[in-house]
Amino acid sequence: MLGEERPNVIFVLVDNLGNGDVGCFNPGARQRTPHLDRMAAEGMMLTSFYSVCGVCSPSRTGAMTGCYAQRVNLHRNHDSRGVLRPVSPKGLHPDEMTVAEVMRSAGYATKIIGKWHLGDQPEFLPTRQGFDEYFGIPYSDDMTRDKRPEEWPELPLMRDEVVVEAPAERDTLTKRYTEEAIEWIRRKKGGPFFLYLPHAMPGSTQAPHASAAFQGKSANGKWGDSVEELDWSMGEILRVLKEEGLAKRTLVVWTSDNGAPRREPLQGSNAPYAGWGYNTSEGAMRMPCLMWWPGRIPGGVRCDALSAMIDLLPTFAGLAGAGLPERKIDGFDMGRVWFGDRGEASPRDEVGFFYYHAEQLQAVRSGPWKLYLALENKVMNLANKMERAEARLFDVRNDVGEAREVSGEQPEVVARLMKMAEVARAELGDLGREGTGQRAAGWVERPTGRVMGVR
Repeated sequence: MLGEERPNVIFVLVDNLGNGDVGCFNPGARQRTPHLDRMAAEGMMLTSFYSVCGVCSPSRTGAMTGCYAQRVNLHRNHDSRGVLRPVSPKGLHPDEMTVAEVMRSAGYATKIIGKWHLGDQPEFLPTRQGFDEYFGIPYSDDMTRDKRPEEWPELPLMRDEVVVEAPAERDTLTKRYTEEAIEWIRRKKGGPFFLYLPHAMPGSTQAPHASAAFQGKSANGKWGDSVEELDWSMGEILRVLKEEGLAKRTLVVWTSDNGAPRREPLQGSNAPYAGWGYNTSEGAMRMPCLMWWPGRIPGGVRCDALSAMIDLLPTFAGLAGAGLPERKIDGFDMGRVWFGDRGEASPRDEVGFFYYHAEQLQAVRSGPWKLYLALENKVMNLANKMERAEARLFDVRNDVGEAREVSGEQPEVVARLMKMAEVARAELGDLGREGTGQRAAGWVERPTGRVMGVR
């Protein structure tokens, strides 16, 4: 643990928001994000921080378990390469130790406010996975009954394990989540506490939601309205931390689960990175990330060390003085890199970072280098379209838009990253190949919608 006092930890995860949607990461952003920009000015911007997947459930698996989703078999739904759906038999195995369980073992109060998306059956709910309290929706905001009326219930808003509203009023979710978070912070200000705030917005719908105070106010339609409300939300939480004298005792981490998807007309932005959400491009998996901790993190710091969402669990554990899960995880304690001496090398460079799309390994990064693997049948999208792909190498630290392919100039780098890829294939698996280190997901034989209020 760095220092003597154990900090409170607030982890904010927004949904489908791209790097280019935030002013401090992209001065050309089409909506205003003054509170996030100020958070960057007062804290640290991470510019090589990755989700473990370009879609929701696997990404959130990494954040909660410190594992690649392939290790715990949540890289796909039970019948497709997509994300978990309502009334799914599959979910996060109860034997996996979540970051909430890690923090609770060290005496932290724990709460989740927002989107869970790691299983909607009772065995898989957040209250069974280390959270003292839960207020939110159990999966994506677009998974509504009108899409599959014979199979799916109304979108439920839950408190702990009880449905309190169905269908959930999506326009006011960000506002209500923020109010819930502020009330809980004030109630638990004696600390230590761990708050996980996975917002539903801007979300997975073609028309994102925002409360009345933000509707029609941005220069980027409903997407921009939703983002500006998320920015307001972060500003309110930081304000309350300062008012309650908690700022210097609280680490706040803000990021997104995956990049903005391509839609017509264009809404979100992943600039300056190439690609859109839902694949293994930089745009899909290289996330905007802010860390704020007055007195520990100097203002205006940029950190380009290679790191990922799977590194949050062991880092939070180190700060809390908590033990790590007994089962193998894939994350590293990045405390020295993020909060210690500037310029500390990332331990992730030694083993690589692996870009998976469902069960297929598609790329590897180490240091500045990203190698897109040569694949005869590369899975291109969630519809399982496949294409032949050549090996390509880019210096994604200095050529962030991937304008110059250099595999022919760097054969030794290609060979080194291919060796890393083979290690991942052996342990985590690949398309048509089971890994030696993979574990079972949770499973129920007869899932029911009754827990969602459907009788």
